[in-house]
Parts: sequence; C-alpha cells; structure tokens
Amino acid sequence: MSEFMKEFEVNGAVLQCYPLTAAQRIHNYSTMHCPYHQLLNIGTGFYIQIDVDFSQLKEAILESYQRFESMRLRFLKDTDDTVYQYLVPFEERDIEFRDFSDWNEEDAHEEMRRWTAVPFKRFHSPMSRIVMIKLPNGYNGIYMSVDHMTMDSSAIIAFLRDVLEIYCAKQYGRNYPKPMQSYIKALKKDLAYEAGSAAQKKDAEFWKADIEQSEPMYTDFNGMGRLITQRRENNNPDQRSAMVTSISPEASISVYQLEKEPSERLMKFCEEHRVPMVCLLLMGLRTVLSKFNDNEKDVSIKSCVARRGTLLEKYSGGTRIHFFPLRTIMEPELTFAEGLRIMQEKQNTLFRHANYDSILHTIQRGRYWKLKPGASYESISLTYQPLSLKQNTEDVPDIPYKTMWYTNGVAAQPLYLTVMHRVEDGGLNFNFEYRKDAVTDYEMEYLYYYLCRVLFRGIENCERTIGEILEMI
Repeated sequence: MSEFMKEFEVNGAVLQCYPLTAAQRIHNYSTMHCPYHQLLNIGTGFYIQIDVDFSQLKEAILESYQRFESMRLRFLKDTDDTVYQYLVPFEERDIEFRDFSDWNEEDAHEEMRRWTAVPFKRFHSPMSRIVMIKLPNGYNGIYMSVDHMTMDSSAIIAFLRDVLEIYCAKQYGRNYPKPMQSYIKALKKDLAYEAGSAAQKKDAEFWKADIEQSEPMYTDFNGMGRLITQRRENNNPDQRSAMVTSISPEASISVYQLEKEPSERLMKFCEEHRVPMVCLLLMGLRTVLSKFNDNEKDVSIKSCVARRGTLLEKYSGGTRIHFFPLRTIMEPELTFAEGLRIMQEKQNTLFRHANYDSILHTIQRGRYWKLKPGASYESISLTYQPLSLKQNTEDVPDIPYKTMWYTNGVAAQPLYLTVMHRVEDGGLNFNFEYRKDAVTDYEMEYLYYYLCRVLFRGIENCERTIGEILEMI
C-alpha cells in the first residue's frame, strides 16, 4: 500500500502518514467552510451508579487508548494543504478528574456541554479529551469529547465499552475483552477501494444511473412553506429543490424518550415481520414528510450508513459514516407492509453501494440537476444506532447506567435524527439535533408526535394503506 502512504518527519521521528478517507473528507470539508470549529466535536457521558476506583478506571482508559488505534490519530497538513493522518505509538497524558457530586446535576451537565463546544487544535494534537466524573446520586464515570474525523458514534460506544470491560476485568476479575481490530488495516482497505477499484467503478455506475432517473422532490419537516417561498423568489413554480443552508449554524439537541413498553412493541413488530428497525423508522419519517407536504408521494430522506458490516469494520474504530439520499415514491393505495418491503429493498440497495464517496455523489447530483450550492432535496437525516453500552454478558455487572450526548452548539444540517437504545431499559431515545433558525422546540415536538402516530398506526395493522394512515393521523 506504499502508493497511499507518505513519510513525514514529526518531532524528530519519521512517521508513516496516510490520506483521508471519503468519510473523513466529509468532515474536513465542513471545517474549511464553517468558522465554528467545534462543529466536529462529539460529547458523550457514561455513568454507572456504583462506587468507582478512579485509579483503576484511569488505568483502564489508558490501556484502551493503546488498544484503540483511532484514539491516537493525529493530523498534519502538507505544503500543498493536503491533510494526512498518522498514529502516535503511545498515548501518554494525564486523565483529568472532576467532582460534581455536590453540584445540581443539570448544572454539571451544562458544564460538560460547555466543554464540548471547545474545538481541538487540528494538527499534531490529541483529538479527544476524557475526564473522570463524579455526579450526584452516586453516579460515576466518564465524560468524553472526540473529533468526528477520528471517531463516529459506533466507535465511541465500542471504546467506552472496552474501557468498561477492562475496568470490570481489573476490579471484579471478569473476562478480559478481546483485542480490537487495526484501524490502519481498515484504512488501507478504504484507500484501496478509492484508488479506481472495480467495486468503486461499479458503484459509480449505479449512482450515476440513480441520479439521472428523474429529479426528486424536496419535502420539508415544517411543511411546504420553504419550497413555496423559494419558488416565488425564483419565479419558478416547478422548482423541486430548496436551499437548506444557513447564516447561523447555532444548534441544540432535543431528546424524546419513548417508554420501554411501546419501544418493545416496535422491536417485536420488526422481529416478527423480519424488518430492520431502521426501515420502520424511515417508513415512519417518509410518511410524516408526505403528510406535512400535501400528501406528496415522492419523498427523500438522507440515510446515514455506518458501514460496519465486517469484524474489521466493527472493531477498528475511526469514522465510517457515509450518507446517501433514500428516495421512495409510494402511491396511497400501497399498504404499510408493502411500503416497508419497498423501503427495505431500497435500503439494501443503498447498503450495497454505500462505500462510494458521499461528497462526490452530492456534487455529481448537483451538477446534473443544476442545483445552486446549498440546495437539496432532503430536509432531514436519519441514523439508527443499534449498539448499546449495556450488554447481555456476565463480563459486566448488572448495575444502573445512564448515558448523555452533549451538543457542541452548532450544526451543519437543519435536522439530524439519531435513534438509539437507552442503556437503562432498552427503550428508544429520539435525539433531534437541529439548527435553531430552522426549527423551534414546539415544531420538534410536533414532528416527534406525528412520527410516533404513524409508527403505531402502521404496526397495529400493517395492512392499512398509506392513504388510510395519512387520513388517521
């Protein structure tokens, strides 16, 4: 793989450095066009209700740093402004400790939100921060902020789980976790794909045909107002795309917790009908967008694909998320079950071609349909995160846990929905990260309310037609 690797001298040592992958270039592109560099920060908290030996926890964190290569990633810029990445062989740094046990808990979480808004130095610098935390009510654990160019949500969960399992092995004599996979090995495979491989050429042909099939229709999560306004401004009543960029990227996160019992009903439906949860969620979202946009049949959602199908991909860390439009055209006479089958087929097809460069696809689609920069056909992105820190394993004690995702205060997209399983009871959390200029708290709650109505009207009788469900809600 020498054609990908370059050697640079860093602090007196010659290190092997590699280009960015397509998934990383998405984020690097964001940093070049957004003055708010905390845009790439992901803040998380993982807390257990048990007395913690913090010296033992510190050892577990440092050991996991060694096992998890992408936590030791650094970046450098060449003389031609090309960004490269490299690993430092050993992560030597102190792990901070903060005692919030006598604070109001929400004030403690607000302090950690402030930490998450502090950007990392981009070059030759650690891209993560871990703080050991004592919270009120006996909860203790870890706050972590990490740069998205080095880790995504799947990698973060895998890292925190590794720390927890190492700690339990040291503290309670539980089984030691299996070794992690090599980030560099996964990186080389991605770079080999991008270097004109047969698989890349096949994917390029697929997306070219998909783009040229017909022009999609923009459907907004707030209804038709945005598109109608822009049609008037551009004197184009047939306009099908809409500008979704913003002057202000100020953002927040709203989290809605679906109770355990209704969450289990959704999961039971998926199991009985052999439908992935992400397809049920996509079907719910596209039906809501149809409802909000005068029962539009042509609906597109940006589907975020984790690309972690193999053991190497699952356990090598890094950031692997690609995003592609998932477009469905559904007649009102179709049943909910038939719609789900169409959605599953679409999602499976997308997965088969998901290694293609997302940014390149976006550029190619924009050029073909002559879109202005910042225009899109999708108003919302969806990620379903099936992984949970709590495992059904004897290697981790059955003790109360809780997790937090902290906003960094800015967002590039109008609305990004991440659906995750709660550590505490396995119920579903709907995490809406949204730009404040694009949506209000009330509108967010309204969207969540209708999404739940669609989902439960659909699963209680999946032979109902889409038209019937649209009338019912």
